Amino acid sequence: MTYLTTKSHLIAYQDSGKIYLPALIMAHPLGMSRAVWDEICDRLHGHYRCIRWDLPGHGSSGEAANDLTIPMLAKDVLDLADALQIENFSFIGTSIGGAIGQSLCQMAAKRLDQVWLTNTGAVIGTKEAWAERAANVRQLGLAQMAENIVARWFAPNFAKQHPEIVQGWQVQLSRNDNESYAKLCEALAEVDNRDKLMSYEDKVNLLAGAEDVSTPPATLAALQSAFSDAHLTVFVNVGHVPSIEAPEQLVEYIQTNTARATVGQTGISYEQGLVQRKRILGAAHVDKASKNATTLDQPFQQFITRNAWGELWGDPSLTVQQRSMVTTAMLAALGRDGELGLHLRTAKRLGISEAQLRQVLMHVAIYAGVPAANHAFSLAKDNGWGESISQHQS
Repeated sequence: MTYLTTKSHLIAYQDSGKIYLPALIMAHPLGMSRAVWDEICDRLHGHYRCIRWDLPGHGSSGEAANDLTIPMLAKDVLDLADALQIENFSFIGTSIGGAIGQSLCQMAAKRLDQVWLTNTGAVIGTKEAWAERAANVRQLGLAQMAENIVARWFAPNFAKQHPEIVQGWQVQLSRNDNESYAKLCEALAEVDNRDKLMSYEDKVNLLAGAEDVSTPPATLAALQSAFSDAHLTVFVNVGHVPSIEAPEQLVEYIQTNTARATVGQTGISYEQGLVQRKRILGAAHVDKASKNATTLDQPFQQFITRNAWGELWGDPSLTVQQRSMVTTAMLAALGRDGELGLHLRTAKRLGISEAQLRQVLMHVAIYAGVPAANHAFSLAKDNGWGESISQHQS
């Protein structure tokens, strides 16, 4: 866990730190914490750089500012991205997190790659209901109200099958700052994006829970009509928090609602492939290759950028680390020294450990021959792998 002080708040956040992966910033529902994304991040390991933070007065973040608004929370997201030197990122937000995402669509459209908004709305509830909730929290406190609030989060069957999860989130809710929660309620009361989202031209993925009593599918359908291009999916037997109730289904949804609809069915553009190629190989190498292209090989550079890097390396069925090890083994077996040197350096960039590389090349020895593996080990040492035994012992 790390902290960042923005102009408005002290933010507690977690960053998986894999800078070669596309960044995914994640916003949790009101009353919960960044922990709602833990299992999602585990399942997306190797596919996304997952960054999640606690709302003001929630989890480990500082208390809410007096003039709190949803656009202020969206500015927190941008400040966090700036602090991490992330220019473009994808975003997923649930409930109030989805409202933050709508503000980002208005404030920073060019910085957004993919957007997923779940269990939210252009308008959520009524001003009167939020004012009543805020007043009750200030008078009674979240500890006394937790049981009734949490009862609205989960589908009845899920709550019945997992009472310990319900009880755990009641504890979490009761530990949040009462005044910050009340201010967030008042901020939600002011949200009305029905006429503000049509200018966002990229596709938005909307998700509803069929058994969500707080933001039912009809609320998401109204939000869909506010965008120029939005697709709505409804999860059956799911309530307000799909990341907790249906994590496996949510991850599949994220990985299939990307720029590529279906592998092999929707082609990847050169620009999309170029982004992936730079993430994996580094911008300096790719820029050099592009600069050195001639009329002879420029079509070839475009071909491999679209197909090798966009279609193949961009497919989520394997992580980039897995693809790196597969590629290294094949190049070693084939004796393709030029490409092997590049991918040995890339493997280090992608966080492949020395022990993992050793096993890759041991596999080459068994299945492609000792000479091929011996040559690959030598080339790996030439590219910075391994330490001197004598230096290591000393």
